[in-house]
Amino acid sequence: MTIPAKHRDALMIQSEGRATLTKHPHGCLLFFPRPVWEKHREQIAAWPLQAKAWQRIFLGNASDVDLDSAGRILVSPELRQAVGITRDVMLLGMGSHFEIWDAAKLEQSEAQAVAEGMPEILNNFSF
Repeated sequence: MTIPAKHRDALMIQSEGRATLTKHPHGCLLFFPRPVWEKHREQIAAWPLQAKAWQRIFLGNASDVDLDSAGRILVSPELRQAVGITRDVMLLGMGSHFEIWDAAKLEQSEAQAVAEGMPEILNNFSF
């Protein structure tokens, strides 16, 4: 997968092109600059025994990747299959990390969210 130039430059500065991918239960991959992932990894590893299944999802599926000279990362076949990535992908900036989605799956997820309406917790939110 090719990382867009504006994000690639930031990743090179922030983490020397080193990153970590892992599964998210919503059906996408989480893509963290390595220093950000290390902080999350430590927090997740400290979760209590009751959260062991969630540790397996996040830590057990984590895969370190490096940007190559062309600004690409290799997403393993196991991770692609786990979240249904086929050909067209979307990279969404989420502040401290990115989400990688199969384009069709993201479209379905967004349509479902809109159909369900804004959650009550966002009632006071406006632009």
